[in-house]
Amino acid sequence: MSEKSEYMRKPEWLKIKLNTNENYTGLKKMMREKGLHTVCEEAKCPNIHECWAVRRTATFMILGSICTRACRFCAVKTGLPTELDLEEPERVADSVALMNLKHVVITVVARDDLKDGGSSVLAETIRAIRRKSPFTSVEVLPSDMGGVYENLKTVMDAKPDILNHNIETVERLTKRVRARATYARSLEFLKRAKEMQPEIPTKSSLMIGLGETKEEIIATMDDLRANDVDIMTIGQYLQPSKKHIKVVKYYHPDEFNELRKIAMKKGFSHCEAGPLVRSSYHADEQVNAAAKQKQLMGETNVQEA
Repeated sequence: MSEKSEYMRKPEWLKIKLNTNENYTGLKKMMREKGLHTVCEEAKCPNIHECWAVRRTATFMILGSICTRACRFCAVKTGLPTELDLEEPERVADSVALMNLKHVVITVVARDDLKDGGSSVLAETIRAIRRKSPFTSVEVLPSDMGGVYENLKTVMDAKPDILNHNIETVERLTKRVRARATYARSLEFLKRAKEMQPEIPTKSSLMIGLGETKEEIIATMDDLRANDVDIMTIGQYLQPSKKHIKVVKYYHPDEFNELRKIAMKKGFSHCEAGPLVRSSYHADEQVNAAAKQKQLMGETNVQEA
């Protein structure tokens, strides 16, 4: 594919239906009024219209809108953050309650400028949501927090319903695609999370279309399963701008279906795979499906015993 691949015509299956109904405009207004950020907007997620306008769900992004890392795939702004808003957890919790969400995803920009990587604010956000929306399940999506596992413990001690940390790409491409993060550290991060709270499901996401091989995708599945990751999502990488790394291949939906089947055979409790799938896409359904699969596996083990 040529160097201008992202700016050539995309395949038919990557067309997005825009929807700016009252749900969409109302949610956007509320986010601005409360001074909140969403990864849906900052990362230019292709599913924003479906999630905001139809499903009325959103992924909150806390600790500001500026990331200290400059990953070559990501549209979130990079720089040195100047803010640390200690009142943000309460505003997020108020918004979750106002929206009456059954499931919420809280993601965090990388804050390598903070000693705790932002873990204390993330943990307090979990606790604030628990106080104001006790029946809402909470999924968190932190960076690797510099590999400081005391920071991870702070988050896990707050007992999120699911810990999500993205591997992003295959091992060979990690150095080229991600900034400061390493493949081994991400695997270790997921492993430690499971060791700290074995009952909390872990999840990771893989972008494809960056030049990886099918064998490398499968090897990544094996590495995630070897570190007890429960849920996997696989989506098509889309180039956010000309300065970002270019698309090498657009995968067909049939190829995603095949990868999903392979992942399920590897032992994941759930795998969401598709061209527009992102880490938090249909997150509520992923968690429910994983819980059901875990229950079924437990019943099978009891019968076999």
